[in-house]
Amino acid sequence: MSRRTIGIAMNGVTGRMGYRQHLLRSILAIRLHGGVPLADGTVIWPEPLLIGRSEHKLAELAEKHGIAEWTTDLHAALARDDIEIYFDAVTTLQREKNITAAIEAGKHIYTEKPLATDHRGALELAAVASAAGVRNGVVADKIFLPGLLKLKRLVDSGFFGRVLSVRGEFGYWVFEGDLQRAQRPSWNYRAEDGGGMVLDMFPHWHYLLEHLFGEIKTVQATTATHIPTRWDENDAEYSATADDAAYGTFELEGGVIAQVNSSWCTRVFRDELVEFQVDGTHGSAVAGLHRCRAQSRTATPMPVWDPDKPSTIDARGVWSEVPDNAQFDNGFKVQWELFLKHVVTGSEFPWDFAAAARGVQFAELGLRSAREGRKFALTETS
Repeated sequence: MSRRTIGIAMNGVTGRMGYRQHLLRSILAIRLHGGVPLADGTVIWPEPLLIGRSEHKLAELAEKHGIAEWTTDLHAALARDDIEIYFDAVTTLQREKNITAAIEAGKHIYTEKPLATDHRGALELAAVASAAGVRNGVVADKIFLPGLLKLKRLVDSGFFGRVLSVRGEFGYWVFEGDLQRAQRPSWNYRAEDGGGMVLDMFPHWHYLLEHLFGEIKTVQATTATHIPTRWDENDAEYSATADDAAYGTFELEGGVIAQVNSSWCTRVFRDELVEFQVDGTHGSAVAGLHRCRAQSRTATPMPVWDPDKPSTIDARGVWSEVPDNAQFDNGFKVQWELFLKHVVTGSEFPWDFAAAARGVQFAELGLRSAREGRKFALTETS
């Protein structure tokens, strides 16, 4: 058995997502399990180089996890021959510049969403990466959630018959920061810093809906900044200029109507922080991060509207749990393994910059729809 070491410059690992999901639960977890095995017996061994702005935080992380190297100098890291992959989990406004520098240095790129702040920028990155011949990918973690993997199993089996509609609810209450510290970085709520619900989440809804149900044809959205004043990491009051909630309606191929509410200003009264209900002619299902429950046509009860009497139907009790029937790994780790294989062997990796650019276009048209109060086809770019 031979080992194929691959150096990865990981930028933004001191942030919440960069650290918890990409470093701790993906790259370090892969190392803990002995690397990524290939069919020929080779094992891919990721060797992370931590990049960030804070020397103190980087040194602390490196010591805590036994990581050999870290730096605050991105360009020095990109100049190293042993670094083959650049990973980006920094704020959105810095991403295009960083990725462009990595492409110019001949590195393969793996990055968080969104790829860019606008469609034009995303298309340019896709074109430059293609011309340079570097492999590229963008995080599509929602596809690999256990609940949505089980939902995909139902879709592929024909359980739903003809899918009629999809209704999604995502979000939770993000504290304003005065009485209790906010759970998300303050830049998320400033449009000038690349924040906003639509730019953050619509690219995710784009790849997820198309992966499960087919191509999105139109987008219509309403956005809001429900909480206009928040407090940042230094307890300083600031004005929230980005949308903190988005209410979207999308038409998909085959006549499927999808409605997705995304909000950081909602208190959760559902089983999971994200849930999708799918209704079809032969059955329905509700899927979240972990669970998926289904109700077939023949098991559907017969509600009768009667405002004068309580319902005798246990609406939740008449749904059946879709079994795991498999071991589910962390979704970020699974996609990292696929990207590492893609870099080393050229195996398929459909979540590339070109696909991500369509997700950015989806977000851009969602924001435009909210401004202009009309529906847009996804082919419209001007």
